[in-house]
Amino acid sequence: MNEIENKKISKFLSYVLRHHPDLIHLQLDENGWANVDELITKSTGHSVGFTFEELDEIVQTNNKKRFAFNEDKTMIRASQGHSIDINLALIPQQPPEFLYHGTAQSNLDSIFDKGIEKRNRQHVHLSADKETATKVGMRHGKPIILTIKTGEMFENGIHFYLSDNDVWLTDFVDAKYISKE
Repeated sequence: MNEIENKKISKFLSYVLRHHPDLIHLQLDENGWANVDELITKSTGHSVGFTFEELDEIVQTNNKKRFAFNEDKTMIRASQGHSIDINLALIPQQPPEFLYHGTAQSNLDSIFDKGIEKRNRQHVHLSADKETATKVGMRHGKPIILTIKTGEMFENGIHFYLSDNDVWLTDFVDAKYISKE
């Protein structure tokens, strides 16, 4: 499968598994899992169709590990980033002392006024390293990297979760825990 086709299918999977399973009348369980055979069958009638082998390749090679199979590869879900209400069954974990958030210059006033909000997603996404945060910020324009005092947040009783693809998640980041480099 070529890179363009891989990207097209990956974007489709993100859209359906994270935001709109209703597009193809796909049922997700309470934890966001979809039946692989049903996903493949229902995707065929849309602009994107793929085989199990192509789906497996996308899950295995996606550099952001956006998707995960269950053990026997009969179910699939997005690792994080959902705007629909699902329970990823994440266990609270202690984060490192600092995590990073990539954003655009145009968002800074709002962030330093209101904090970092999850908006239409289930969680705020934070990165363990500046390089990843820079890549995230580049999607929104010239990247700005914010340092988040996650150790202090954790000491103050704020919960953090680590997704299957190593993205740190929390519900909200108050401006008092944010600094710009």
